Amino acid sequence: MSLIPSFFGSRRSNIFDPFSLEIWDPFKDFPFSSEPQFAKETSALVNTRVDWKETPEAHVFKADLPGLNKEEVKVEVEEDRVLQISGERKVEKEEKKDTWHRVERSSGKFLRRFRLPENAKMDEIKASMENGVLTVTVPKGEVKTPDVKSIEISG
Repeated sequence: MSLIPSFFGSRRSNIFDPFSLEIWDPFKDFPFSSEPQFAKETSALVNTRVDWKETPEAHVFKADLPGLNKEEVKVEVEEDRVLQISGERKVEKEEKKDTWHRVERSSGKFLRRFRLPENAKMDEIKASMENGVLTVTVPKGEVKTPDVKSIEISG
């Protein structure tokens, strides 16, 4: 095994050769292999970035969703104060005459869930989308502190 990569002519691949051009995939024979199609389906889920900030008046979520319009995004509130942001970025149609050199934009379904604090006003949540950025505003209410009653100890 040569320590210097061969730039001239073809070379054999060897998983133990650090200069080998072949990438070893330990999961290639498993049913959930890391094939490109599988990677395409999950990459949008992984790459959906969300910022969550708290102001004195509200909790504000901002999600970068470039290339999507508001009809392709769903904002829902589930029981137990769970905010769910989901959607799907469709795969661009391939033309037979096209030659792709690189595909880096992700496609597929995405889903993000956040448990909201107890002071969230669940019935006043608002969402807007501008320039590929989804903004969800969750107003804050008063946190009800439990009444504490002091009990005298006898004895």
